[in-house]
Amino acid sequence: MVKIMRNYKQYKIEGPNSIWQMYRTISFFKVAYQFIIIECSRICPSVKVKHFLYTKCLKMKLGKHTSFAYKAMPDLMFPENITIGDNCIIGYNATLLCHEYLVDEYRIGEINIGNHVLIGANAIILPGVTIGDHAKVGAGCVVTKDVPAGALCYGNPMQIK
Repeated sequence: MVKIMRNYKQYKIEGPNSIWQMYRTISFFKVAYQFIIIECSRICPSVKVKHFLYTKCLKMKLGKHTSFAYKAMPDLMFPENITIGDNCIIGYNATLLCHEYLVDEYRIGEINIGNHVLIGANAIILPGVTIGDHAKVGAGCVVTKDVPAGALCYGNPMQIK
């Protein structure tokens, strides 16, 4: 069995599952504000407006000419943990998760994406993942570990070529 290694912080909880307790980890008002910005941005036809909203309102670190396609979904709870380099494309309905709320714990990690990276449609990037420069993530891929520079990853389970 392959052990999946990602760089995230893990927090054990007691009592009901972590989603019932999520507002102990983040303010309800912060989530509500971020929800409004993200949902408006997801359907906004202008990549320039999306870039502005994500960098100025959500404190995401985005390089020049990085573009989010229609319905792409940055993390709702911790978008400030997302760093993306220059000239990247985040594909249609791709999801970047900086948090995982599980039954008996929750995890928070950063996502770091290099320069000139393509994230395909419906891909899911899990917390704590780093994707190197010039890498390509295939459509529908679930990125469960770091992707080296120049690599192609695809599938579920993820394969790196």
